[in-house]
Amino acid sequence: MELPGGVCASFAVTGYPREVGAGWLEPLLTYPGRLDVALHIEPIPPLVAAQRLRRQLARLESASRSNAQQGRLADFAAEAAADDAAELAASLARGHGRLFRVGLYLTVHAAEHQELEAQVQRVRALAASLLLDAQPTTFRALQGWITTLPLGTDTVKARRVFDTAALAAAFPFTSPDLQPRIADTPVLYGLNAYSSGVVVWDRFAQDNYNSVTIARSGAGKSYFTKLETLRLLYQGVHVAVLDPEDEYRRLCHTVGGTHIALGAPGVCFNPFDLPAGQGADTLIRRALFLQTLIAAMLGEPLTPAARAALDQAVIATYHAAGITNDPHTWTRPAPVLADLTTALGHAGTDEATELSARLAPYVTGSYRGLFVGATTTPPDGHLIVFSLRDLPEETRAVGMLLALDTIWRQVADPAGRRRCLVVVDEAWTLMREAEGARFLYRLAKSARKHWTGLAVVTQDATDLLSSDLGKAVIANSATQILLRQAPQAIDQIVDAFDLTEGEKAFLLTADRGQGLLCGTATGSDRAAFAAIASPHEHRLTTTDPAELAALGSHQDPAAGAGQAQEIDPL
Repeated sequence: MELPGGVCASFAVTGYPREVGAGWLEPLLTYPGRLDVALHIEPIPPLVAAQRLRRQLARLESASRSNAQQGRLADFAAEAAADDAAELAASLARGHGRLFRVGLYLTVHAAEHQELEAQVQRVRALAASLLLDAQPTTFRALQGWITTLPLGTDTVKARRVFDTAALAAAFPFTSPDLQPRIADTPVLYGLNAYSSGVVVWDRFAQDNYNSVTIARSGAGKSYFTKLETLRLLYQGVHVAVLDPEDEYRRLCHTVGGTHIALGAPGVCFNPFDLPAGQGADTLIRRALFLQTLIAAMLGEPLTPAARAALDQAVIATYHAAGITNDPHTWTRPAPVLADLTTALGHAGTDEATELSARLAPYVTGSYRGLFVGATTTPPDGHLIVFSLRDLPEETRAVGMLLALDTIWRQVADPAGRRRCLVVVDEAWTLMREAEGARFLYRLAKSARKHWTGLAVVTQDATDLLSSDLGKAVIANSATQILLRQAPQAIDQIVDAFDLTEGEKAFLLTADRGQGLLCGTATGSDRAAFAAIASPHEHRLTTTDPAELAALGSHQDPAAGAGQAQEIDPL
């Protein structure tokens, strides 16, 4: 075919290998020249497929018996075909698969005839190496070219019957480097860095649902994490985010999530709230948590006498608000921290008086903002983001403890069991706090039991790999993502993840958004990829200061606290 600016030749694949592996079309898709590959698929109705298989089996069995009766040598090709037909018939009868008519066509393009001949020879040699018999559409050049256009029209109709497994292996975007287990929540991570295949991963189909993402600053780890979060939200996964730098606000507001900016003016979070749908010991558990919270506020463990006085004051505070061990009273308005200090003052003991005085900064002093009233935004919804950026350093541990307790209660609630993902961005800031470190350790160990995945994102690879907590997080993460690494930390990364020299060189020179997925489901699933996003996803996930400045005029400057409103649906 002569086209404006070039010539082309088309081929129809008429012969196939008996067995193929996943991604066997990859060499054709990554051919360095211009090659159009078209795969036409037409399902065969199950009833028609069953009838044709029966006739084929009868024909093959008849030929085999005839040869045996007449003393001829066995036809091994016919016997292999009979075995294959029997397996297909059994699979079809059990509903494990279907049959499809499949046509595979190639069109080679070049600028002139002499170059086209050379390209045709290379393509046919490549097809022959894959045990494919590519025949030229000599007298149907126009039909062959039209068949490889993106029109969905097969005018050549040189087809072969494929079963479901063979067709899945021929999927054009299958990556031969990665053969993950896929269930109900696959996520597109990006394009294979060395081919045109896609990298699709399902964390909820692995041995556990945890992941760890390690990269140096500016490598795109938060961008990638927000992309995965958004794509899991598409599939009904509930997500809770611990956001130290307030990077998830735009994403949260766009998808109608709940954004709670702890420490921001006007944002209150009452630790006395009783969670709904809990067990009969809800009030007792809340009283125990309040003792832990008060100890964090005071910055030291409570003495036995102070703990006893605090326990009595907490129960008295709830009783004063009309809340008792009767679950019917738990829907009444909860008391606040000021009510607790009042109850401590009325107790009359030295320990209670001292506790009341030491809690004054959180009731009437500089730290009162977070505890001065009832909770302004209930922590519920399909996406909950706890922003810690506005928390002063003096109250960061307390605010973090409140957020972690809320997340754990929702994850561990058996009445609301569902797929969940807990994202801890900039996890190194959480690991500096004792309560935050204990939370990460507990969730990494037991998240799977609650149908929950933990996504740990950090830029401090040294601290993560040199601590027992970090090693426990990595050991309990079936999904491991490595983006560009700093030369100072690369040796530790290589030892911890058993990287090859090529993978080491890739991580040292990777562009922003490029990374290495190490899946431990089989121990060998690894693929280099480049994260990709649609323009709308990019606007929601980018953290580039220049792009954020350009987008600033489209954002609500006051949208920092409370329940976000859903704007453009995705």
